[in-house]
Amino acid sequence: MDDMLCDELLQEIFTRIPKSPPPPPPPSSASAASVSLVSKRWLHLYRTSKTSLSLRLNPDDSTISSLASVLSHYPFLSSLSLFLLSSDPTVTPTTSSAPAFHDRLLFIVSAFCSSLKHLRFLAGPVSQSSLFSLSNSCNFLDSLTISLYRPLYFNWVVSFSCLRELSVYVSGFHGVDDCSIESGFCLNEELDAGLGLESLFLSGIGGEDYGAGWLWRSCKRLKKLQLKSCEGIGDGGSFSSFAKCLKGLQEVEIRACRSIVNGVLLKMAENCDSLYSLLVYDGGNREGLHHFISSCRCDLKKLDFRLPLDLRNDHLSAIGLNFRGLSTLRLQSCCLVSGEGLKALGIALNSGLEELALINCDVVERESGLLATLGQHTRQLKRLDLSYNEFLLDKEFISMLVSCNCLTELNLRRCVGLTAVSMVSMFKNCRELQSVDIMHCDGIGAEAVELFVRNSPQLRGLQVEENKVSHAARLWASHKHIHLVS
Repeated sequence: MDDMLCDELLQEIFTRIPKSPPPPPPPSSASAASVSLVSKRWLHLYRTSKTSLSLRLNPDDSTISSLASVLSHYPFLSSLSLFLLSSDPTVTPTTSSAPAFHDRLLFIVSAFCSSLKHLRFLAGPVSQSSLFSLSNSCNFLDSLTISLYRPLYFNWVVSFSCLRELSVYVSGFHGVDDCSIESGFCLNEELDAGLGLESLFLSGIGGEDYGAGWLWRSCKRLKKLQLKSCEGIGDGGSFSSFAKCLKGLQEVEIRACRSIVNGVLLKMAENCDSLYSLLVYDGGNREGLHHFISSCRCDLKKLDFRLPLDLRNDHLSAIGLNFRGLSTLRLQSCCLVSGEGLKALGIALNSGLEELALINCDVVERESGLLATLGQHTRQLKRLDLSYNEFLLDKEFISMLVSCNCLTELNLRRCVGLTAVSMVSMFKNCRELQSVDIMHCDGIGAEAVELFVRNSPQLRGLQVEENKVSHAARLWASHKHIHLVS
């Protein structure tokens, strides 16, 4: 039978086998893991059919030969992810020479993976010479994630003609890169380039990382910008170069960048005209945030804030006045806003809001009637996230549900105060629900879960502890094609 199947047909079959069928799989079901055990021929064809691979590497010198051996069996990879066993991309391994070790790993990727379109190389910081080698071999690379040593130079990005997405983690100082000097890249920092980058993620940039200035001036097509744990933007305190990349931005995410968030928001208010999504987590600036909200000329559709000490009622009022077209509002751990502020915002936005998240916001538990008022003014709501409000009670939750009949997604993770009464209200009032998360809701038991599964006509996914799923509930879920996740 094996000889009757040609190589091309087997490879096509292998690409259609699920990587991990939902547990517990039937005894006869095939999986990607079992295919390679049939014969050497099947193992070879399985490997040559693989287009995506993720590997975690031991941080020692023996990894070099092992990686070369592994990659030689996968000649048609288009996506590759490499990590060290340490999860921190800036951690240096204990090898004889850490920089050389990282570069040798990347040289191996260059030698064996010429068809790559997506590469996540987080095995350690690399040099520019290894990046030039990568660009010469991987001509079609569209997405690149790497870690770099200081001092930073970004001119090498020009050599990746197809690159659209770039993510860079900045590690410690390691001295001048010889390749930069020999190639004249240190001298040509003032020569801007027209990069094709559309998405840029930077983590760990400091004020003295002047090489980032060239990157800002050269990114004229940027649509998405993500900054994480940055103490500067590489302009030496000036934001003039940074402003050059802002005009066409559509999405901005700023995480743990308290020292620069004010300057970033001020420049965004002045220069952004296409922005529709803004996320600010763990470090804001009250004045800068208020100025941005009040003076932004963009038609923002999505706001996502996790600002325990920086978001206040005056910010909510400004949002209600300036962003009437907002469709998504996500607030996490925002302890300084009041129920009155949220009610006023809900009234201002009226029925345009489609997604609302109030995660770990004690005002939800503290102020009676808040959820009822929000529900009355957000009747078109499709996605609601009230997770981690541990003292939320059935009465308050149900008072909102009776108005929100269009909900398709609901997240109640770790709302330990809710009981079976809420579950009954959910399937009675929200007949369109498709995805629900009730993990760690201690007040909800197996009987309530079974009742909910049986009576929810559109449900397609439910996250709940395995010990709360009875045999009957599992049968109902299978019959109705509901995916249970524990």
